[in-house]
Amino acid sequence: MSSVSSPAIRTAGAMPRLRWRSVVGYGFGDAGCNVAFQMTGLFLLVFYTDVVGIEPAHAGNIFLFVKIWDAFADLVAGRIVDRTMTRWGKFRPFLLWYSVPLLAANLLCFWIPVDGYGARLAWATVSYALLGLLYSMVNIPYGSLAGAMSQHPVDRSRLASARMVGSGVTILLLSIVLAPQLKSSDDLATTFALTAVAFLVVGAAMFATTFFTSRETVVRDVDRVSLRQTLHTLRANGPLLRLCVSSFFYLTAQNVVSAISVYVANDVLARYPGGGNWLATVVIIITTGAVIYVGPIGPMVTRLLGKRRGFVLAGLGSVVGGLLFAASNSLWHSLPLSLLGLFLVGFGMGLLNTMTWAMEADTVEFGEFRTGLRTEGATYAAFSFTRKVGQAVGAALASYILALVAYDGTRAEQDPAVADGIALWAGLLPAAIFLIAVGVMATYPLTEKRFAQLMTVIVRRRVHRVADDFAPPRSGDRPAPAPIEEGDRP
Repeated sequence: MSSVSSPAIRTAGAMPRLRWRSVVGYGFGDAGCNVAFQMTGLFLLVFYTDVVGIEPAHAGNIFLFVKIWDAFADLVAGRIVDRTMTRWGKFRPFLLWYSVPLLAANLLCFWIPVDGYGARLAWATVSYALLGLLYSMVNIPYGSLAGAMSQHPVDRSRLASARMVGSGVTILLLSIVLAPQLKSSDDLATTFALTAVAFLVVGAAMFATTFFTSRETVVRDVDRVSLRQTLHTLRANGPLLRLCVSSFFYLTAQNVVSAISVYVANDVLARYPGGGNWLATVVIIITTGAVIYVGPIGPMVTRLLGKRRGFVLAGLGSVVGGLLFAASNSLWHSLPLSLLGLFLVGFGMGLLNTMTWAMEADTVEFGEFRTGLRTEGATYAAFSFTRKVGQAVGAALASYILALVAYDGTRAEQDPAVADGIALWAGLLPAAIFLIAVGVMATYPLTEKRFAQLMTVIVRRRVHRVADDFAPPRSGDRPAPAPIEEGDRP
């Protein structure tokens, strides 16, 4: 072990570790967030095209507009968070203030009581935009909370894994309760509305659990950060920039997969021998829901490979899965091979999510290392901004794929050419975009060794500041800044 990394590792080992109660409780918060996020991500396009009667191209325009709106809402939410401090902390209060309005907005998205095509378009757009704004006011502080709960790398992987499991639990509930009814329900509109009502109650309990089990323990020198300080910190954060760009691409691909998965199950795979209503549940579980069984291995991957290598391998797995799915439907027409391809896509996506949430928390420390300021809210908002744009592009691309292949939501069965087109685009397009994300992440500079080194510097600076605070002032002297040693330099 090198002389540089040894004290860094000892510093990390001396950090207080999180109790399982806090880790599990944090995961409940992501389950609450995903009541709205995954229900709209998985089923809102189906609700628009098959229940409300909105044309796929118009639905794509709604997704594109609203998600870009959401992205800018994230920046506003990040500034509000950075300027907030209460007796409950900086981040936890937002879970109480905005969680119930968020879940109520989710209900409004799946309940459109107006007549006329234009009125339905307007209701769909406004309700989805309202949900996006409230989601930012909950998810930005929730995501930032992880960085304030612990600075230990493995604990952060545990928190990232917990939120992935929480997300997976919500997806599992949706796939079991809602997905099988998409072809069998006689009144799908009522089914969607009742599910949203039930999840309003369940989601509120999940957010309350996170609030009461989490604590903000990381020391900060500045409680409220100015806009100028925020912009300075973001400009100096190269690892955050690479993480944002890579996340834009992989979220684009992931949202193509999520939004089109129900169509893949019901219109592509259901054609094969052995297919049926069960396919929608299985496809959702092995793709979007893969986080529930992939999330727990995140800390192990971090210990064995590191987050950057874990990300690259996960992305390549999704590329292989997408190619296998496209080939199995175009060449071999095999249901087992198609499901295997989707499983590889989902496994890769689940691990990508686990790695990126842990990496985002690390970029907060890099910003503090460069500037001396902790800006969790702004850092998470910048990260979430690019994720939202990626989600917008991905959801819109899924809608445009349906328009391109002439999908007709009023028909019980689609023409074979339509199903073949969905299968081809659903495999090849995400695979190509995942590959771009991997290429960007290959240059990510903040390895585990580098993170340990900068944490040693941050801790040393804090010790110097504490010593200066307790030192008796000399007449006429201004407080001296913490000395910058050779190892402190970026």
